[in-house]
Amino acid sequence: MNKSIHFTGQPTFSQLIKLIPKDLVRACTLASRTDQYYKRFNTWHHLMTMMFSCYGHCHSLREVVTGMRALEGRLQNCGINYFPARSTFSEANAKRDSKVFEDIYFSLKKHWDNLLPDSRTKNDQLYIIDSTTIKLFQEIFKGSGCSKADGRRKGGLKVHMAVHSDQALPSIVHISQAACNDVIFTKYMNLPKGSTVVMDRGYRNYQQYNNWTDQNVRWITRTHPNTYLEILESLNVSSQQQDQGIQKDERVKLGFPTKKISKVNCRLINYDAPNGKHFQFITNDFESEPLVIAQLYKKRWSIELLFKRLKQNMPLQYFLGDNQNAIRIQIWCALIADLLLQVVRKQVKRKWAFSNIVSIVRLHLFNYLDLYSFLENPERASIQLISKQQQLNLNLSG
Repeated sequence: MNKSIHFTGQPTFSQLIKLIPKDLVRACTLASRTDQYYKRFNTWHHLMTMMFSCYGHCHSLREVVTGMRALEGRLQNCGINYFPARSTFSEANAKRDSKVFEDIYFSLKKHWDNLLPDSRTKNDQLYIIDSTTIKLFQEIFKGSGCSKADGRRKGGLKVHMAVHSDQALPSIVHISQAACNDVIFTKYMNLPKGSTVVMDRGYRNYQQYNNWTDQNVRWITRTHPNTYLEILESLNVSSQQQDQGIQKDERVKLGFPTKKISKVNCRLINYDAPNGKHFQFITNDFESEPLVIAQLYKKRWSIELLFKRLKQNMPLQYFLGDNQNAIRIQIWCALIADLLLQVVRKQVKRKWAFSNIVSIVRLHLFNYLDLYSFLENPERASIQLISKQQQLNLNLSG
């Protein structure tokens, strides 16, 4: 019988959760005092149960509880010695403060921060902000849009994120009702001086634009269809810039002159992209080349890829509770699960699609597979097996 060269003494699940230092979880737990009224199902076991749910793609409380019971022996080898009843799990999701899982996520991200970035370049202080909406089966969070003809409407939540351009991981997260305007997220952001924020036109807030300018924060966005602007000066556009797609470069003032709202002095750039689309960018940066502004805005697409990655690979279609706290816990734990897989991905030299790593983890969650060895060279075992079979055939023919 051939033995796999990728065999290890620990299940894949155990290798993943060992990336979460217990001291880190203990510190967050003590700070939030979330174990005060729990005898056995403490925050650590709650987190491990949610990790089992995320990596196992469980869709209900019953799936989680029965699945853990069926794998009780292997979970005990992973350091998990308490398996909650369905009612205990449900009650903890409803009553344990979701803030502790938020703290665990940001502490864990800080712990692995040196490993996660692709490069520490000048884009290190480039933040991209956007939001994504998740529909819910009932109105736990107030949904956006019009009601149906019968007056009923689905609920929904909105996850606002600020992402470092080099990490593709959220650095600032805020969860709100889907009906809330995107602009509310900016008040939760405390950006360092000299940083750059790129956003779509849904974050139109003239007072915030001026505040960022006063704080020495560069901002780049697109003009809203209802934007009123006054052209103050037309800047020179060279023939080389025109060949690059820059049509106009102007100093403008945003805001109706008759209304008592903040006016914004900024720069307007008209840009024709290679795909034929026309864009109007506004920014408080009067020094950079127009094409640089367009290229910085193009980086905003990375946050859309993050949203796609989370929705496709994490169980965010079915929630394990019908209350806001349970839903918040599941979202934070999905971000923690995603972070751990990113850590694994960064430690492997071979390039893997994130969805493929998720599939391998799900299929071998409790197999004794050396995850790093397999991801580095998955073909090695099959090559050795073919070589042994050829040697056996030669011996038999001789």
